[in-house]
Amino acid sequence: MIEFNYNLDYKNLLFTPNDNRYRIGRGEQGVLLVRPYTNDICQYWRFKTPYDAAMSSMRILYLYHQYKDQKDFVGMDMCRKFLEMGFTRARRYANHKDGKKYENGKILPQEKDALTSQKAISARIFKTYRDLCTTDEYYIQLRKKWRDNELVISRQTSQRTA
Repeated sequence: MIEFNYNLDYKNLLFTPNDNRYRIGRGEQGVLLVRPYTNDICQYWRFKTPYDAAMSSMRILYLYHQYKDQKDFVGMDMCRKFLEMGFTRARRYANHKDGKKYENGKILPQEKDALTSQKAISARIFKTYRDLCTTDEYYIQLRKKWRDNELVISRQTSQRTA
């Protein structure tokens, strides 16, 4: 797997559909960097309440399908990353109400209602929508092609610099 490239000048860079500079990376790496996708998707990203999470997830899934109709893998993957981030952030706040997992280098105990709180419900909502993306056969097919292409580009780059 090719890691997300944090060396690009993201503040001055606008990605285009299927831009080959995009790297999937791990999990939600780069989710807040890849413009204009970040700007387009982030405005709908909310997880404070289950209602917010449901509205947010539906809107992001709608964007996912728009990108899918355009055959734009970068947009599809960025939607997947925002849904993933909704899940992970909501889980963090379900586990630790103030969002702080550590104190003095030690893991703080999980909240008593970590599995039933409003944030826990929000997390489940985001996970459900994220899973709709990650199990989409078209997404799976494009992701595999993208990963293969990342390897080819990486080899070409390393051969040029050698």
